[in-house]
This record gives sequence, structure tokens and C-alpha cells, in this order.
Amino acid sequence: MKKKIKNYTIHFIKEIIPVIAGILIALFIDNWNSERKDKTYIYQVFSTIDSELKDSKEDIKAIIPQQESLIDSLEFYTNHKEVTVMDVVMISKGIYIPQIKMSAWKSVSNNKIDLIDYQKITSLTNIEELKEILDDKSKFLMSFLYSNIHDTDKNTKQTLKMIIMDIMQTEKTLQQSIELFEEK
Repeated sequence: MKKKIKNYTIHFIKEIIPVIAGILIALFIDNWNSERKDKTYIYQVFSTIDSELKDSKEDIKAIIPQQESLIDSLEFYTNHKEVTVMDVVMISKGIYIPQIKMSAWKSVSNNKIDLIDYQKITSLTNIEELKEILDDKSKFLMSFLYSNIHDTDKNTKQTLKMIIMDIMQTEKTLQQSIELFEEK
């Protein structure tokens, strides 16, 4: 009876070892394949993020001189009572706000954020927060403009100038944050 149990045990071990080895090999291959796919995904996402941030930075660089021109025009026409806020904006060829692109970051931050280095997460989150601040300031600017578009007084023009200067400061901070991210 002991001999039969011993034979069954040996036979069982001989049968189970290849099965366990096969399962372990399959798990190893599956993990390796998942890691490879994750690395490819992250590489593609960061390629897109880099492209979006480059476009955003170039947009900021192009718009800041236009905003400076508007500030100069507001400064020049501050005391002209016959010139409305709308006239100054038209003389400066409008108001421009840069388009900050963050769609690739939003997609990865909602999905696979655990695959990203903490420093990159911090930098991209900071850029996203600055984008939201810029959006809020832009909305405030538009609200201010709509309610004061026909005003000619000095205080309204100076307030508009201060709002645009504040927006420019946020844009410059955003530009610096993008450059810091690009360096990493």
C-alpha cells in the first residue's frame, strides 16, 4: 500500500511539474509582453505630449508680441476720451490668447498614470494647472471686454492693460514650465 502511494506521488509530481512550469512560462511571457506594450504606449504618448507642448510654446511666443502691442496701444490711447476700448482693440488687430494643448496628457493621466515617472507627472500637472489658470483669466478678460467695450475712460483702459499684463505673466510662466519639462 505504501509502495502504491509512493508510486502515485512520484507519478503525480512528474505530471504536475511540467504543468506548473508551463503556467510559469506563460505568465512570464504575458508579463513581458504587457511591459513591452506599456513601454510602446508611453513612448507614443510622450511623443504626442512633446509635440503638443512644442506647438503650445510656439503659440505663446507668437502671441506675446501681439499682446505687448495691445498694451502699448492701451498706454498710448489711455487719455484719449474719443477712443473706445473697442477702437484700441481694433487698432491692435484684436486680442490673442494661445492655445495650450494637453489632450495626450489628459488621456494618460486618466488611464495609466502609474507607468509614468513622478517628476514628469508633477511637471505635466503643473502645466495643466497653469493652462486652467490661463483659461480662467481669458474668460475674465472676455467678460470685462464685453461689459466695457464702448467705454472711453482712463480707468477702464488701464484695467484692461493690467488684465492683459497678468495674462502675459501667466503665459510666460507656462512657457518656462514647458521648457523645464522639455529639459527633463
